Amino acid sequence: MGGFFSRIWQRLLRRAETRLVVLGLDAAGKTTFLTKLALGDPRTVVPTVGFNVQRLDYKNIHFTIWDVCGQEKTRPLWVLYLDNTQAMVYIIDSNDRQRIDESIEELDKIIREPAIKGKPLLIFCNKQDLPNAMQSEQISTKINFADYKRPCHIQPLCAISGQGIQEGLDWLANTLKSSQAH
Repeated sequence: MGGFFSRIWQRLLRRAETRLVVLGLDAAGKTTFLTKLALGDPRTVVPTVGFNVQRLDYKNIHFTIWDVCGQEKTRPLWVLYLDNTQAMVYIIDSNDRQRIDESIEELDKIIREPAIKGKPLLIFCNKQDLPNAMQSEQISTKINFADYKRPCHIQPLCAISGQGIQEGLDWLANTLKSSQAH
C-alpha cells in the first residue's frame, strides 16, 4: 500500500517536460545560444555534429532543449527531432546576408511538418551586434507569417552577450502557459 501512495506522490511531484527543438542553418549560433542559456558563458563552441541536449528550468517550465546540426546534408533529418515537440526556436544568422533567403526557405519547409502543426515558433535573428547584420524588422518582411498558422514571435538576439534571450524566452514561456490553460 505504501508503494502505491509513493508512486502517486512521485507522479504529482514530477514536472511535465516541455520539449523544445532549436533549428537553423550551420553557423547561425544555435549552440552559442544554448551554451549561453544553460551555462551563462558562451565559451568557444565547435560546430554541432548530430545534436546537443540540455535541460533547463525557466519560468517554472522544465525544458528539454534539442540543438540540432544545421549542415546542409543533415537538414533532411530535422523532421526526426520534431515528435513530441511543444515549440520550436529557429535561429537566423542576421549577418550572413547571402544565406538569409536560404535560411527562410529551410524554415518554410520545416514549419509545414505535421508533428509541429500549430506549435509556437520563436525566431531569433542572431548576431545583431555585428555592423552588417540585417535588423529583425528587415528579416520579418521576408517571412510570410500568415502561412504559418501558429503563434510566432521574431526577436533580435546577440547569443554571445545574451541580449534578447530573456525577451524571447519570456514570450515562449507565456505562450506555452496560455496554450496549456486552454
